Amino acid sequence: MGQVAWKGLFMSLFDYKTEKYVIAKNKKVGILFRVVQLSILAYLVGWVFVTKKGYQDTDTSIQSSVITKLKGVAFTNTTELGPRLWDVVDYVIPPQGENIFFVVTNLIVTPNQRQGKCSENAGIPDAICTKDSDCPEGEPVIAGNGVKTGRCLNKEENTTGTCEIFAWCPLEKKKKLRAPLLGKAENFTVYIKNSIRFPKFNFSKTNVRDTKDGSFLKTCRHSKDDHYCPIFHLGKIVSWSGSDFQDIALEGGVIGIQIEWDCNLDKDASECHPRYSFTRLDNKFSEKSVSSGYNFRYAKYYRDVNETDYRTLIKAYGIRFDIMVNGKAGKFNIIPTIINIGSGLALMGAGAFFCDLVLLYVIKRSNFYRDKKFEEVKSVKKALQINGQKKSKSHDDIDQLRQLQSVEA
Repeated sequence: MGQVAWKGLFMSLFDYKTEKYVIAKNKKVGILFRVVQLSILAYLVGWVFVTKKGYQDTDTSIQSSVITKLKGVAFTNTTELGPRLWDVVDYVIPPQGENIFFVVTNLIVTPNQRQGKCSENAGIPDAICTKDSDCPEGEPVIAGNGVKTGRCLNKEENTTGTCEIFAWCPLEKKKKLRAPLLGKAENFTVYIKNSIRFPKFNFSKTNVRDTKDGSFLKTCRHSKDDHYCPIFHLGKIVSWSGSDFQDIALEGGVIGIQIEWDCNLDKDASECHPRYSFTRLDNKFSEKSVSSGYNFRYAKYYRDVNETDYRTLIKAYGIRFDIMVNGKAGKFNIIPTIINIGSGLALMGAGAFFCDLVLLYVIKRSNFYRDKKFEEVKSVKKALQINGQKKSKSHDDIDQLRQLQSVEA
């Protein structure tokens, strides 16, 4: 008996099993099934393969370098500086040109500062005093310009004054800005050279047109229709970000320049273009915001014939430009193609399963369809008993028919 069982198990390995299909003549479920199929097919073709290019292998680890160079001159005539011509050496920081550069558009100049003693600014809370003990000698003024000397500079005793400090005197002037000193920087131009590489595909490109014309970079100006002219007007960059140049030049700000590379390497390399977008990055939410604008201080130092050091302090307002580069490249690969097709087929199966649920449990005649789809199989012993009962009943029926026929005869 055991050998027979093992033999049956072994022979069953060579059996082929197939599904039993039931065709349900139900138009509502049939329409639902086709709608589900078409929806999945549209998603697979339209979204996965056409929009998202699911047949491609992608590389997002872009390698990038940015070089910037500004051009332009401006002339000013102020009380502190007198007549002066400004060129790129004066208004561009840092001068070597990187993916972040700063253009001076306004400044407050405090010339001829020397180290000595003078009164601290009255607008600094830590500098307010009524007596000398309020100004401990050697203590730095919090958010101030120097260290206290131990003297309170007030006109009369018990009146409010300010501490005397040792600092670079005279202190920086506090004045309200009305117009940008270098408002003509709007006409300056910046050359932005961006070179990129996608290491997975060993693909490299630059945003400068490949030409031997030496006058190209001197005459071209960037427009939305020309992807390969890297010369930009500062004024247009600011306007494309949604700001007014003269407004942002007064107190400074930060502009982001986004360079996006989206390359389909199944096409020719000439179809891979850089796309530019510009946005205001500093929090210029309102005119009364205390944190709006952008500025910093630097100084130019000198020494006179008496070996005395002095300096010119400059508080520079201006626009900082941040250049950000990102992108991705895609190329046909059989592996993601097969994976996405397999996912689509799996969704087709899920659609059929959903329609089965509707057919068997939702519609009114679901019991009828369940009886047709599912077949109840009895054990072998019970099946033989049932068949025997059916055969005995059939023999009894035959005998009864024969008796009836004989009586009628």
